[in-house]
Amino acid sequence: MKTFDNYINGEWVAGASTLPNINPSDTSDVIGMYAQADEAQALAAIAAARAAFPGWMGATPQQRFDVLDAVGSEILARKDEIGRMLSREEGKTLPEGIGETVRAAMIFKFFAGEALRVGGEVVPSVRPGVGVEVFRQPIGVVGLIAPWNFPIAIPAWKIAPALAFGNCVVFKPAELVPASSWAIAEIISRTALPKGVFNLVMGPGRSVGNAFVNSPDVDAISFTGSVATGRRIIASCAARGAKVQCEMGGKNPLVVIDDADLGVAVNAAVQSAYFSTGQRCTASSRVIVTEGIHDRFVAAVIDKIKTLKVDNALTAGTDIGPVVDETQLAGNLKYVGIAAQEGGTVFGGERLERSAKGFYQQPALITNTTAAMTINREEVFGPVASVVRVKDYAEALHMANDTEFGLSSGICTTSLKYATHFKQQAQAGMVMVNLPTAGVDYHVPFGGRKGSSYGPREQGTYAREFYTTVKTAYTFAG
Repeated sequence: MKTFDNYINGEWVAGASTLPNINPSDTSDVIGMYAQADEAQALAAIAAARAAFPGWMGATPQQRFDVLDAVGSEILARKDEIGRMLSREEGKTLPEGIGETVRAAMIFKFFAGEALRVGGEVVPSVRPGVGVEVFRQPIGVVGLIAPWNFPIAIPAWKIAPALAFGNCVVFKPAELVPASSWAIAEIISRTALPKGVFNLVMGPGRSVGNAFVNSPDVDAISFTGSVATGRRIIASCAARGAKVQCEMGGKNPLVVIDDADLGVAVNAAVQSAYFSTGQRCTASSRVIVTEGIHDRFVAAVIDKIKTLKVDNALTAGTDIGPVVDETQLAGNLKYVGIAAQEGGTVFGGERLERSAKGFYQQPALITNTTAAMTINREEVFGPVASVVRVKDYAEALHMANDTEFGLSSGICTTSLKYATHFKQQAQAGMVMVNLPTAGVDYHVPFGGRKGSSYGPREQGTYAREFYTTVKTAYTFAG
């Protein structure tokens, strides 16, 4: 069994221990043993990044472009290989795994270009003989902590802008899916990036993550994960004055109005709720349907669910792969049970057996729910969706906004009036009209409101707000 090491200060370093990377489609398939760092190794990576920062800060935009473009090009050239590995470790279907890999490649290439476009301003002072320059500089050492549900895209959209703007990186991937992040690190290790600028430290949050968050040598933390962990990170960073960016939970609504095209609405709901096994923070787990279309919509969604093939992520024709692990599956099943106990009518949702032992679940649709039910208040993060019947658009909008989260929100309607109003009034960072709530472009900002997000947006040109600091310089010409 091959062991995959951490990458610290330009060297491959064995961990304090190792952890198997298990295929959720077939638990007998162990992808490899991956190093688990302890706190001492995390601190060594931080020290290496700190030492490398002055040199990388002074690198030319062309040097940064060349490194990031090379990484993007290799990921793109190896999309089938890396995408297959991603699907094997996380459980996305093979087309989804390859698609995510292509997205990661394009993110690296986008930020290669951003390295050349940082820009600045030269403005006249209000005082005679004084010139003013406003420019951006890197913030220093950045700790990046990624989740398991997008094993290569989310690491890419954190690593690429951090390096593009001249920062040094200490990066911790999720323990469940280290292979995709290790592939990025291995590609980076063969570029011209100076040693110490990028460090991969695989390991548990209690040692590696806490070391990143609490170290005075880490200037900023970018985290994607659970609400509880995110709030602890925000508090810790605030206490020591570190910059922090957190993407956390979602309870995303999809509103379906009476005038919606039924086929469009069903496709948006099924894609949002069930594809990628519902394991997306932008997944629509609440479908809010006005009473005139409610019964037809529910019947059509159930008919569609019956056609979906749940199987091994690598099997041709699979629509939905397994849940990521036993713990997540148990949580999903618990929420389905609670919904039934609270009065919901459940279609599907049961555990499935396949030819190989894995973590398979039939997609669940829960009807006859109310806004106060647990299934409509808490994030499930699985192939589980609830339906709430409402009287009209006004009630639907109110219910859509009745949540502590605000990441993504969608509406299906043929009315320009309702679409325009919803785009303005939905309390979410992203709004979709006649589209699934999940599925975003890599060149525009990503993030939410309320309990979903904290700090500047990720992705696109807006990423520079987090990964740089603004400096104003005055010069007296005499």
